[in-house]
Amino acid sequence: MCWRHSLDVYLVDGTYELFRHYYALPSARTQDGREVAAVRGVLASVLGMIQGGATHIAVATDHVIESFRNGLWPGYKTSAGVEPDLLAQFPLLEEALSAAGVVVWPMVEFEADDALGAAALKAAADTRVDRVIICTPDKDLAQCVSGTRVVQLNRRTRVTLDEAGVIQKFGVSPPSIPDYLALVGDAADGYPGLPGWGAKYTAAVLAKFGHIESIPADWNEWHVNATSASALASTLAQQRDNALLFRTLATLRTDIPLFANVDELQWNGPTEGFAALGARFDGAVTERKQSRSRRPGVTRQTAADDDPRGGSPR
Repeated sequence: MCWRHSLDVYLVDGTYELFRHYYALPSARTQDGREVAAVRGVLASVLGMIQGGATHIAVATDHVIESFRNGLWPGYKTSAGVEPDLLAQFPLLEEALSAAGVVVWPMVEFEADDALGAAALKAAADTRVDRVIICTPDKDLAQCVSGTRVVQLNRRTRVTLDEAGVIQKFGVSPPSIPDYLALVGDAADGYPGLPGWGAKYTAAVLAKFGHIESIPADWNEWHVNATSASALASTLAQQRDNALLFRTLATLRTDIPLFANVDELQWNGPTEGFAALGARFDGAVTERKQSRSRRPGVTRQTAADDDPRGGSPR
């Protein structure tokens, strides 16, 4: 009998992790005054996943916060208001992870979320892969969950969502998540949804019809428990174009070429330059922890009271 180890692919939201560590850890600066605490924390966290058994792992980052979506909706999230010490750590994080031998995807035109979605789809197509674990609490990524094979892991709370978990949490299946977000809105990403379309009614309607274009114009055909169905139908009719635009914003681009084979994601140890980089981090001076205020609109990435180490990858 031939035995093989299970092949799990871990896809990490580097943007979320950097924000999370930035607001959770006290400042640490190198001799030249460069802030490195968050980078140092994320690096230790990712290496901890590898020590815990992760063999195939990649990290996606928003090298530039703005993306093609900013050209579609003027209110979409930007880097405005993000603290310079935090923004400056993105390229350093990418450098540090690469030096550690971890695959990094710094996104410019697209977002880190897009990379995670595209990578999940590509990895799941490989029959050798047992599970794809998308490490982020971002609700956008729920659209990528499939059965029990492609799951979403919140490393802070250690909660894993499979397809049944997504349905239990949102009331809709993964393919309907972009429609759900379009109607309810996503304050973190900067689009409002439609007035009156709260989570409860949206879930009830989409659980029956699946997608926005399948919702009948006549609310009498809905047959769902929604006391304001007439008003909801009127709003949808009047703002249908916005709803479809918001769905476009919420839909992840999975057509981005990131890797040809999951073998490229296997960790094979750090590069020769990692020791010198590590020495720089080790020499950073940790300052007394000061309260950092969170910027409205980036709540999905910030968690000042979180344990930055996250949960076990297994």
